Amino acid sequence: MSKHIKSSFRVLLVEDDPMVQEVNRQFIEQIDGFQVIGVASNGLRGVELIEELKPDLVFLDVFMPSLDGISTLQRIRSMALPVDVVVVTAAKDTETIREMMRNGAFDYIIKPFKVKRIHHTLERYRVQQAGLWGEEVGTQEELDLIMQNGEAASESINPAPIYEEWAMSYDELPKGLNAATLKQVLAVMEQHGGKLSAEETAEGVGIARVTARRYLDYLEKRGIVRLVVHYGGVGRPVNRYELLRDQYDHI
Repeated sequence: MSKHIKSSFRVLLVEDDPMVQEVNRQFIEQIDGFQVIGVASNGLRGVELIEELKPDLVFLDVFMPSLDGISTLQRIRSMALPVDVVVVTAAKDTETIREMMRNGAFDYIIKPFKVKRIHHTLERYRVQQAGLWGEEVGTQEELDLIMQNGEAASESINPAPIYEEWAMSYDELPKGLNAATLKQVLAVMEQHGGKLSAEETAEGVGIARVTARRYLDYLEKRGIVRLVVHYGGVGRPVNRYELLRDQYDHI
């Protein structure tokens, strides 16, 4: 059975203020693929719902009755619950921020906030999760690229119209290739008119030339690019990979 990049994310809100609960829900569900599946008004209930509903992501307040946000996050980690956490709170003191980050918070958002800040976090989360959806990351370069892509994605709410639509199956990728890096290779080619050498692609993506060539060779085998030898007047010929538009449009 093919293993596809995760495209939808289940979010749990742990927040005691009903008005903030509703604002958070509306902001989160404006982003395609994110759905609020439950709400808890204190940390104790939040932990129970994490175990019961198994969300991907938790939006967690700090100041709450029964169990505050710091203790809630510590309990989540001590129980090894497989969930990511975004802290959304009015707490600005550096000790609280440090404590939350030490316990693995994905992001820390200070109230009051704007919808763009929530979108920033969710798009970054989406891209990083896509890059980490395979069994392993091939190299440090590729891991760095995944993390950088998450930051870049937060710059714009709308994904690139073509390569983001590719429903990549990890069963189709050779071992060591990563879908996030492959999408970045395609994006760089698109940005430069669809004709690049392996060296130019490597420079544009920020990976080694030999790594870029592996991705380009894979795309050539898939019929998405073709290898064309360009002969100049002086020096060795240059191998360039040209994007086949008709094939790319149907990826």
